[in-house]
Amino acid sequence: MSCVDLKGKTILVTGAAGFIGSNLVKRLYSDVEDVTVIGIDNMNDYYDVRLKEARLKELSVHPSFVFVKGSIADKETIIEIFDKYKPQIVANLAAQAGVRYSITNPDAYVESNLIGFYNILEACRHSYDDGATGVEHLVYASSSSVYGSNKKVPYSTDDKVDNPVSLYAATKKSNELLAHAYSKLYNIPSTGLRFFTVYGPAGRPDMAYFGFTNKLVNGKTIKIFNYGNCKRDFTYIDDIVEGVVRVMQKAPDKVNGEDGLPLPPYAVYNIGNNNPENLLDFVQILSEELVRAGVLSEDYDFEAHKELVPMQLGDVPVTYADTSALERDFGFKPSTSLRDGLRKFAEWYKEFYMNENK
Repeated sequence: MSCVDLKGKTILVTGAAGFIGSNLVKRLYSDVEDVTVIGIDNMNDYYDVRLKEARLKELSVHPSFVFVKGSIADKETIIEIFDKYKPQIVANLAAQAGVRYSITNPDAYVESNLIGFYNILEACRHSYDDGATGVEHLVYASSSSVYGSNKKVPYSTDDKVDNPVSLYAATKKSNELLAHAYSKLYNIPSTGLRFFTVYGPAGRPDMAYFGFTNKLVNGKTIKIFNYGNCKRDFTYIDDIVEGVVRVMQKAPDKVNGEDGLPLPPYAVYNIGNNNPENLLDFVQILSEELVRAGVLSEDYDFEAHKELVPMQLGDVPVTYADTSALERDFGFKPSTSLRDGLRKFAEWYKEFYMNENK
């Protein structure tokens, strides 16, 4: 692996107003000297735009942060960014997220996750034109959903992933295939990261922990799929960002094979907690932490607001990350407990939604 020094570099972060993207930008500014971050986000209303605006506001305190409101699916915008700022490292975190939404809104996924990623790859390819140094490392978000309903757990990056159960999963697998082809053809060092159920403060309202909280606060019933017989490898946002930053600094080597042609400088890793939690246990911990933070009253009747329902289309019963390759190559393993992570979420929720008018 080749070391990539982030100091003094220009880094493009797509999806910069998103959950993972905004936290990555914050971390880069806190840890890296003389860094310039170019952020792009289309600020769509897939979920509450106020959250995206609040994240951006936090980032705007950094004088060298440049924000471009636009879509990665717009080729001209991407070409312009690469021509003007010449990013040396790219973190592609822009995507249309959500498994269930992909079933009813397929167009959004093809546009962002396929066309958008293709535009990024093309821009990386042309960054080497005329002998320029170009992009040193492309790091991009894949997803645990590529494992589909694989029976073997924990999921390893050595496993076969040819049976996606949602369009979202299919687009993420396609990203890995496109990146491999471009790495092989144009020697672009690329690393894909399969994220497992990311959660935390200021996260995505379509994720279970956030959606459940909104419903409970409003006295509505929460639906627990597969009658609670689901397990998820919940991974706290700070652990995800730690993994991304470490990965950014080590790119796959550019080497030639026996035929004299480049071997693709390509890698894929899981970033997960390596500890799947039962959905019912998760709901129990969440409810305790919401009461502790003062989001819900101590006498809240949780049983009256829970409904056990069958599995949903596109869902899988378990996600479980084998993180041994990440530990081996980067000396890192996510370790935040679900209770600690949900406590931080509950405290943030109380502050953001319940104290905002006080």
